[in-house]
Amino acid sequence: MVELARAPDGAARTGFGGDTFITAAYLARLGQPTAFLTAFGDDPWSLEARALLRAEGVDDTPSPTATSRTIGLYVIRTAANGERSLTYWRETSPARDLFGSLFDQRVQDPILAARLIYLSGITLWLYDAGSLDRLFSMPAMARRRGAKVAFDGNYRPRLWGPNRARTQVIYARILALTDICLATADDEAALWGDADAAQSHARLARSGIGEVLVKCGSDGALIGPSQRAATDVNPRPVNTTAAGESFTAAYLAA
Repeated sequence: MVELARAPDGAARTGFGGDTFITAAYLARLGQPTAFLTAFGDDPWSLEARALLRAEGVDDTPSPTATSRTIGLYVIRTAANGERSLTYWRETSPARDLFGSLFDQRVQDPILAARLIYLSGITLWLYDAGSLDRLFSMPAMARRRGAKVAFDGNYRPRLWGPNRARTQVIYARILALTDICLATADDEAALWGDADAAQSHARLARSGIGEVLVKCGSDGALIGPSQRAATDVNPRPVNTTAAGESFTAAYLAA
């Protein structure tokens, strides 16, 4: 998506963002051969986003182009404590048709050839029921060919709306296909009602996922029932943008 970030004086800085987009860039920086799968338009913003991916060493060739379409937009407001609030305009983004009208063999083949497939809860929000069925069939086939699937819940209530039961059903479908789960304690509490990170970790581990990690902000990450990974965290962040994505990329690369 196109990103507008408000400066203290009210001016807007233009860039590009999105959780999987940023994760792909960090994976490539860490030397991992990485491709990014989405759908772009044929507008100047889409061309710039593709150029940025290539400059980061990310392969954009699997991503189709939708004619006469433009990619989504979001605006970031950053509070004094570094936390962000986001407003989205993405209802007509071509990415929403990736597993619908834009899906073809050129989209499918790179997924089935991948060693690891990474997606997030924001990815799942994009699609209607038919597209979700097709999306879920892809990692299932890829796993039978030896691939691993990594999933980051990245639950955003503003996107999903008040029907948590529907969201839980969709998340449960991808968790059943997940080998590496990268959860966030606050998100898990909001979606599933978990009391703390330990409860989230236990619930996810019981579902049969082989590798579960629950990110806990400045408290590091819970990677086992009694094992916590410390992280080198600035105690007074000025901006939390890409904190989760850079952690996720480093963990997956390692």
